[in-house]
Amino acid sequence: MSAPVQPPEARVASEHPEAAGYRAGRTLPLRVEAMRQLRRRRTLLMGGVLTALPFILIIAFAIGGTPDGEDGGGGRGGGSRINLMDVATESAANFAATSLFVSAGFLLVIPVALFCGDTVASEASWSSLRYLLAAPVPRVRLLWSKLVVALGFSLAAMVLLPVVALAAGTAAYGWGPLKLPTGGALSAEDTVPRLALVVAFIFVSQLVTAGLAFWLSTKTDAPLGAVGGAVFLTIVGNVLDAVTALGSWRDFLPAHWQFAWADALQPQLEWGGMIKGAAVSVTYALILFALAFRGFSRKDIVS
Repeated sequence: MSAPVQPPEARVASEHPEAAGYRAGRTLPLRVEAMRQLRRRRTLLMGGVLTALPFILIIAFAIGGTPDGEDGGGGRGGGSRINLMDVATESAANFAATSLFVSAGFLLVIPVALFCGDTVASEASWSSLRYLLAAPVPRVRLLWSKLVVALGFSLAAMVLLPVVALAAGTAAYGWGPLKLPTGGALSAEDTVPRLALVVAFIFVSQLVTAGLAFWLSTKTDAPLGAVGGAVFLTIVGNVLDAVTALGSWRDFLPAHWQFAWADALQPQLEWGGMIKGAAVSVTYALILFALAFRGFSRKDIVS
């Protein structure tokens, strides 16, 4: 009966326990992985797209005139309907909130799926994954480093958009309080903390997409398949949320709570919808991340 085959990294460590200076925890440092990802063309392209979006909106408003707000979006959990497009040009804060509103449903899904879905699958497609593991980089360490960096870049993408929107909006519309379409306003000093809360909730709500993309990235050697699969499943969730016949079952869909951050842009901050949405998203994400780590630890790496 033949002996079980050990992963390359375990075999190297067992054959050379005396390797001077080797520490598993020091392999593939986060700084090295971050610099590798930062130099990727897709990272620069995504940063350019998110930077350009506020300026595109400013041009659109300048050409089209004052937004008439015919189509709006709804906040989940708080029960209120908002239409940020009605007040998009009132101040820089309104413009930043509108930029988040028009991009949260789909555009911000793309960088999350891209950064998390392109982690392991890209290494496999380049046939460099087995060499990383033979370095040896422990599998858990490899996944952990790539996941942390991918989530960090995803968060940076979500922060970049409102920061650029605030700067561009200040130049175009001036700084002032955030006027609410439902009436009233948030003071200028409360605006930045509330927008930061909005960004934080959007990031948490996108952890499901991150988990899907990361799990798929460990299952395939095609980065496009992992990224596209995560985006497709996210769209399916949005479609299912639109099926009102599902009733209360929609509460278990992460997409049902994706605009619960609207409750943060009310005179009286409401936490109910955001807490429920965050709980649903984190639960799904933890399950998907666990599946990714468990499956990859047992996977036969041939690429």
